[in-house]
Amino acid sequence: MAKNLVIVESPAKAKTIEKFLGKDFQVESSYGHIADLPSKELGVNVDGDFKPKYIVSSDKKSVVKKLKDLAKKAEMVWLASDEDREGEAIAWHLAEQLKLNKDNTKRIVFNSITKNAILKAIENPRTINYDLVDAQQARRVLDRIVGYELSPVLWRKVKAGLSAGRVQSVAVRLIVERERDIENFKPVASYRVDAEFTNADGKKFKAKLPKNFSTKEEAEAFLNSCLSADFSVSDLQTKPAKKSPAAPFTTSTLQQEASRKLGFPVAKTMLMAQRLYEAGLITYMRTDSVNLSSEAVNAAAEEIEASYGKEYSKPRNFSTKSKGAQEAHEAVRPTNMAVHTVSVDYDQDRLYSLIWKRTIASQMSEAQLERTNVKISNNKNDKDFSANGEVITFEGFLKVYLEGTDNEEEEQAGMLPKMKVGEELNNEYITTTQRYTRPPARYTEASLVKHLEELGIGRPSTYAPTISTVQRRGYVEKGTAEGVEREYIQLVLKSDSIKEQVLIEKVGSDKGKMMPTDIGNIVNDFLVENFSSILDYGFTAKVESDFDNIAGGKEDWTSVIKDFYKGFHPTVEDVAENAERASGQRLLGIDPDSGKNVYVRLGRFGAMVQIGEATDEEKPKFASLQGDQTMSSITYEEAMDLFKLPKTLGDYEEKEVVVANGRYGPYIKFDGKYVSLDKDENPMSVDMDRAIELIEAKRKADAPIGEYEGFPIQKGVGRFGPFIKWNSIFINVNKKYDFDNLTQSDLEELIEDKKKKEREKLIHNWEDVGIRVEKARWGRFNVIKGKTKIELPKTTEIEKFTKEDAVKLVDSKKSTKKTTRKTSKKK
Repeated sequence: MAKNLVIVESPAKAKTIEKFLGKDFQVESSYGHIADLPSKELGVNVDGDFKPKYIVSSDKKSVVKKLKDLAKKAEMVWLASDEDREGEAIAWHLAEQLKLNKDNTKRIVFNSITKNAILKAIENPRTINYDLVDAQQARRVLDRIVGYELSPVLWRKVKAGLSAGRVQSVAVRLIVERERDIENFKPVASYRVDAEFTNADGKKFKAKLPKNFSTKEEAEAFLNSCLSADFSVSDLQTKPAKKSPAAPFTTSTLQQEASRKLGFPVAKTMLMAQRLYEAGLITYMRTDSVNLSSEAVNAAAEEIEASYGKEYSKPRNFSTKSKGAQEAHEAVRPTNMAVHTVSVDYDQDRLYSLIWKRTIASQMSEAQLERTNVKISNNKNDKDFSANGEVITFEGFLKVYLEGTDNEEEEQAGMLPKMKVGEELNNEYITTTQRYTRPPARYTEASLVKHLEELGIGRPSTYAPTISTVQRRGYVEKGTAEGVEREYIQLVLKSDSIKEQVLIEKVGSDKGKMMPTDIGNIVNDFLVENFSSILDYGFTAKVESDFDNIAGGKEDWTSVIKDFYKGFHPTVEDVAENAERASGQRLLGIDPDSGKNVYVRLGRFGAMVQIGEATDEEKPKFASLQGDQTMSSITYEEAMDLFKLPKTLGDYEEKEVVVANGRYGPYIKFDGKYVSLDKDENPMSVDMDRAIELIEAKRKADAPIGEYEGFPIQKGVGRFGPFIKWNSIFINVNKKYDFDNLTQSDLEELIEDKKKKEREKLIHNWEDVGIRVEKARWGRFNVIKGKTKIELPKTTEIEKFTKEDAVKLVDSKKSTKKTTRKTSKKK
């Protein structure tokens, strides 16, 4: 038995640390938090001291038992969870739940999983930092209270099943307000003037007028004044300039840059970074500091001098601007500066390369530039063209890395040919192009993180879950529209004649941008109207500041929660009792047949159009919105079309074809069969030709492509990609096969592989009690009886799991269901 027990929060981290410690150390994982607030009750004493009620969930009991047994036998227990507030809380819960003796328990922290960092941490242990624990408790308790008390109000006043969160609701508000700014935006046209000139050596370059013209008439008058004009260089200025590198990555800037340069969603960035950290390749990825340790600065200098030369090295320190930043932490950086690239997997490799480049560049010399500005005048008017050029005289950090930008229209200055004042220029052409002012840009995940950070809302650990949560709850979605075409005018002066042409551009593309859904708009408006303080940006930022003060030992966490609750709870009770129900209802017009009002509103099953009032003697008529229709965009005409369904399109093969709406979306009914429309396809736009196309596609998909062991084989494309269906079994077809040209041997190989996997998946099959145990994903196991499926904890020793254990587990599951039903009936 090892003398020392080291407990970390993840198996991957445990595996890496084990490599650095000797046989006297045993490293085990707690699999995250071992204790938390209960899931089916508030779990906070709001009538007293706000003490949380922590419990060990059923799937963690075996973990706790194992760790407790090991701790009893160990001479020393080392709590080695992450060095942030969550990590400190995990260490505290371990100490409490395992009933660890303070005399033989030590807390160690490190910001990278390397041998030096681990050994240094063991040489410098400390005790649990209860200020950090209290800060984590304050966040957990406050967020639990907000969610637990606000959500039932939303169920009563908006729609069942909704939920609210302190930071998430503020993020939704930002997205909703941005969308309304876009909706209210009125584009203004102006005319931008560009020209191309040739110098005495025949070298071409572009220039433009610094100020646009307001009208087409002004632009045309300018072009007319340039007919037969002589152009020359009236002024030329050349100045040296410098460009400095960006600071090393914080969590936020890493998320933003990985989005710009790699196209990663925020959650993916954090997952890849977590894996790189646990493998010992980068420092801790949740940080708001841009500091680098002296060791890191020195290592970077050595690597820069070795790889690029001494003149490229310029060690420097950066200061963190964000409020509450923990300066003791380091920025996200490689643990070994000499490792330029890694070979783990494609996405981790790319993220590591980004982190390495940013870190190295931050310690490199400024880029030396020469910036040139040329003014070009003519003898027919007083308007001067301007041309800007930039020449890099010394690359410096640009040899490695340049920070991305969120400005899609930002222009990069190019090189200009050599010119002198007074030199005559030949004008190749001048264009005046109609340009429109652009509305504010919709948020990307990266720009939302940036704005939240600027407002002081959230912290490194909250950005990814916040963005994932608002999408999972259906309050926000990523746009899919490619944009719409818009005409614009361009006037061209060339060879002393002016021509007008109408061009087309695509505008309004929202692909991948964050947009509020109908339910997101309604929930946001309800919360802003009734809980303005919770949704206030300043309040939310102040709460983060309070958490920072608690972490610094400057405030008592229970006082902060009490102060919040005394104003919050009475408001919740008042709103629950007196606020109007919110449906986002909008009057569209009058139904010509009944004379009743036509509304679009949120119903029990989603957005719908309603004709008539609930108080009318005759029940209102309802129709669900279709395709990409939204409550804010649907017109009266589109709404009335929805009541034309079901609609008979005609006959095909002497059988009636009907388009209709169903519980799971619009469909075509033909010959007793149902054919779903494509996602977001509006049933009102479906004609007979489209219906036949869908019917034939369905027939083709359902037609057998082969046979094996007496059963037909079909193929199709589903939610998870291409598949074949055989003997009621669905089998995924991976990229190894040519899906469009599957051979009989391919089909047989796929079926046999699936049969083999099914056999290997089966661990136990107790036919006498109708129970089997199968392998599940991520190394887990499922106990299955009929339609009942129970996932076993990660720590289950499956070889020792008996039939009696299985029967007992299934019976307890059934017993729980019966109790739940009885309780709900009583209510």
